[in-house]
Amino acid sequence: MPYRMILIAAAFAATLGLPGLGHAGADDYAFEPVQAEVSKGDGVTVAVRLIEKATKKPVPDAVIIATRIDMAPEDMASMDAPLSPMPSDEPGVYSFKTDLGMAGRWQLSIAAKVQGEPETITLVC
Repeated sequence: MPYRMILIAAAFAATLGLPGLGHAGADDYAFEPVQAEVSKGDGVTVAVRLIEKATKKPVPDAVIIATRIDMAPEDMASMDAPLSPMPSDEPGVYSFKTDLGMAGRWQLSIAAKVQGEPETITLVC
């Protein structure tokens, strides 16, 4: 009987180490815009909230690895603007300052790594 328990414990431990089991994936998280619309101008703040979908709780301390804002929805993807990270007082909110020199539809693209997760979370909005 003890030998069988050891085998069961070993099989359980091996299962925990398999990719995709015991860990959330990128699809388990989502970025949400804090504001639906942003006006054109200099020094505009763009902010997104990173949440875990199952709990709807904010995810603080993610590492932002890529950002871009451009006018791709207006068929002008080459028209982009710089993004500078800004501090946020709200957990799970990631803010950026930008200069939107033209009225129209702008697209924010962002990629982040959540600590302990192997996949990258991305947003295009």
